[in-house]
Amino acid sequence: MEVKSRAPGKIILTGEHAVVHGSTAVASSIDLYTYVSLHFSTPSDNEDSLKLKLQETALEFSWPITRIRAAFPESTAQLSSTPNSCSVENAKAIAALVEELNIPEAKLGLASGVSAFLWLYSSIQGFKPATVVVTSELPLGSGLGSSASFCVALAAALLAYTDSVSLDLKHQGWLSFGEKDLELVNKWAFEGEKIIHGKPSGIDNTVSAYGNIISFKSGNLTHMKSSVPLKMLITNTKVGRNTKALVAGVGERMLRHPDIMAFVFSAVDSISNELTSILKSPTPDELSVTEKEEKIEELMEMNQVLSGTVVDKVVAELESCGFQCFIAGIGGGGVEISFGVSS
Repeated sequence: MEVKSRAPGKIILTGEHAVVHGSTAVASSIDLYTYVSLHFSTPSDNEDSLKLKLQETALEFSWPITRIRAAFPESTAQLSSTPNSCSVENAKAIAALVEELNIPEAKLGLASGVSAFLWLYSSIQGFKPATVVVTSELPLGSGLGSSASFCVALAAALLAYTDSVSLDLKHQGWLSFGEKDLELVNKWAFEGEKIIHGKPSGIDNTVSAYGNIISFKSGNLTHMKSSVPLKMLITNTKVGRNTKALVAGVGERMLRHPDIMAFVFSAVDSISNELTSILKSPTPDELSVTEKEEKIEELMEMNQVLSGTVVDKVVAELESCGFQCFIAGIGGGGVEISFGVSS
């Protein structure tokens, strides 16, 4: 048996830092995907291991099922319909399994993703031998939601072979989850994101799971159908960034300057709410579209703080061509998003 799933990456237009602290953010999915292929072993395969293949990094990991059983108590295989957070004890067991892999130093950033994989797999599918192949069109650590896309696609593939969702597995071609099933996929993906990032807001996995454009605040989302066609040029600066560290840095600043940061987050919340209103309002003619684009550019500029020598060079070059730029992710490098088209 084999099932394939895919989930898109994302860009956050406004509210990236502040959404973690309860402010509104506006995000959109993008047409770049992570793909997960899940193949369960059969008795004729004579396989008794769980394999994870990461195509873009040319890495393959394998665990004997007996080793995974020994690492987790039998009760670890939870009901797939009830997402559960990884306990401290299970986190230690997963850390031991990952440490045994001897991941190359240059690829150690993948360890948290492998940990999320082990938790989601063992929680949803238990201890079945299988091969999971992951391919992605998204650059890692660039602010385009590669980890969330991975978690959503993985959760979707794992849940497809459970009684918790309703899918016609005999169907040829891509299928979409129903609203209730999609909610379950999203909740499991969020558990994976927590293993990778510590305290994520949930917006990345939510926009990856539901697609299109959403506004998001404290776990509550509003689907939007924009009346303005957003044209974005995505430029990968290849300047690395650590999401977990950057989020922690903002949290520390919040502790040091609570009143100032509360004011900043309130302002970002207002920017996101205004952007939401603009995107949803009707555009009767081309002049209205142009006016909206200008307002959107201004709001995005107000929201964004640009930093980094290499990033500044990319920004300067794009802005000289008439683009309005901001950094996808939460600063510290990553991918540049350029809004608008040069006249």
